[in-house]
Amino acid sequence: MKKQLVVVTGGSGFIAVHIILQLLQQGYAVRTTVRSEDKEAVVKEMLMNGGIKDLSDLSFSIVDLSADSNWEETMTGATYVIHVASPTPKLNFKNEDEMIRPAVGGVLRVLKSARDNGIKRVVLTSAYGAIFAGHKNRTTPYTEKDWSNLEAKNVHPYQKSKTMSEMAAWDFVKNEGDGLELAAVNPVGVMGPVLSAKYSHSNIQIQEMLEGKIKALPKVDSGYVDVRDVASLHILAMTSEKANGERFLATTGETLSMMDVADILRGAFPKYADNLPTKLIPNSVIKAAAIGNPKLRMIASIVGGYAQTSNKKAKTILGWNPRPAKTAIIATAQSMIDLGIVK
Repeated sequence: MKKQLVVVTGGSGFIAVHIILQLLQQGYAVRTTVRSEDKEAVVKEMLMNGGIKDLSDLSFSIVDLSADSNWEETMTGATYVIHVASPTPKLNFKNEDEMIRPAVGGVLRVLKSARDNGIKRVVLTSAYGAIFAGHKNRTTPYTEKDWSNLEAKNVHPYQKSKTMSEMAAWDFVKNEGDGLELAAVNPVGVMGPVLSAKYSHSNIQIQEMLEGKIKALPKVDSGYVDVRDVASLHILAMTSEKANGERFLATTGETLSMMDVADILRGAFPKYADNLPTKLIPNSVIKAAAIGNPKLRMIASIVGGYAQTSNKKAKTILGWNPRPAKTAIIATAQSMIDLGIVK
């Protein structure tokens, strides 16, 4: 029997490679997109480190989210698409369009190509950033019903790009989808095992904490979730009848401060305890510093903010059951120590 083919965009990314790993383990064939040939070796290395012995069901397609070429060949013969690739947040952008345009354009390019090539369902990796930004005086956990308020002041362009690209996806499917199915997954802070020293930027704060590069922490609360559970939620959203037309918050439902994260690392890795931060930075200091330092603007927009989330929908509808945030954080650090990333 021929294996069902799933296209996964952005194969070298942290979430994408874990999705590919689980798809191969579950007997799917995978075609993943990368921006250049040199990324293929990295993807293969990560999958082998993740325990895949046989890569014969994996193929690569070189495409760019900002260009039209090669998408048809990429989609041919596939049943599903999991669209994970997204432009990396730019810290030094001239205007917010630099972030928003590529994100929205990339999503629409993938959806059009999926529709035109008879794909059954696209699962979009959106973000918690499309849910929580711009809400003042919040007192109840965020759910999938919430959308970031783009009219609010101080919403970072990265959150805007995530919100607008997901909105554009739902609009497209409703008005031009021609029967194409869509589900979205909105992860909070993603932790979990890194599979290569050439890992993505998403977990750098754990490395920097363990190395003693962070002397004090901002008062930022966040949900955290293990990348392995984010991957499994994408696959449930791909295959479940009930997931069509739905978005799912990928969160354990716990809320941790950055100091909580440091304390978890302190308890689990006593050897690094002296490197880990114990001081907090007042919110006013960060906000003032961000005026002159664009790199601090994203953090300044969320310090002191409410960050409770609910995972009731993914648990109830899809039977998803994530491991605790503490487990995910420890797994991140352990993998970085094992791979020699932490110096």
